[in-house]
Amino acid sequence: MPWYNLTALQAPMQAQKGVYVTEKEEPQSTKSLKDLKPAQKLHGKISKIELFGAFVDVGLKQQGLIHISQLKKGKINRVEDIVQLGDEVDVWVLKVDPNANRLDLTLIKPVALNWKDIRPGNKYSGEVIRLEKFGAFVDIGAERPGLVHVSEMRDEYVSDPGEIVKVGEKVEVSVLEVDSQKRQVRLSMKAAEMVEELDDEPEEVLPTAMEIALREAIDGPDNDVETSAADVKTTTKKRKELEDIYSRTLSHKVQTVTKTEGE
Repeated sequence: MPWYNLTALQAPMQAQKGVYVTEKEEPQSTKSLKDLKPAQKLHGKISKIELFGAFVDVGLKQQGLIHISQLKKGKINRVEDIVQLGDEVDVWVLKVDPNANRLDLTLIKPVALNWKDIRPGNKYSGEVIRLEKFGAFVDIGAERPGLVHVSEMRDEYVSDPGEIVKVGEKVEVSVLEVDSQKRQVRLSMKAAEMVEELDDEPEEVLPTAMEIALREAIDGPDNDVETSAADVKTTTKKRKELEDIYSRTLSHKVQTVTKTEGE
């Protein structure tokens, strides 16, 4: 008796619907089902074709099964329309159950981003996959591409998205809004550029407590009390000495910061 349940395999894999996993690029050095993890990439050969799917030899004692619903997205009439006996394929682990001696595989590449990980403000590198009059759809590795509306491409008015980006072009985008229930993501190229500009701005170097104390000593008390010529001379001399100390302190600080940045 084969290890699989024919009735269960012929039925649609409803339990897998709506489940999205992040691809894990790991070397194929597994020796048993216990070594496998969901979303792990494997390479194998189509060893058997049935009405309900195709079996794949991935180098283990147990062969894996690609259900017909996992051969590609969309409707599929025949398994042979997608794969042929002897084809070498890249597959991903969909579900593994060592106790039941079962390995479910998929030809559909797992998404790189789960919906729970996509949040407003996140920045991603993506690829433009479709252009419309109202904007561009960008693949950021999620289940569905996100939309960059024409108003989020540039600060100035954009009449044609094709004048800004082309299909296949790599772009930087920031997430404006995400609706995990509707599986929709609103993106912005403008916001991503703004984040880059902010990251490029040099950090303000704040004065140390010693520098503040020296500055206050140099400036002296702020009052209108009349002072004698001798007091003025003494104060001027002390102020000059403090100015020299303050200048040396700042010079040493700049050299230290420059040396640190160079390292």
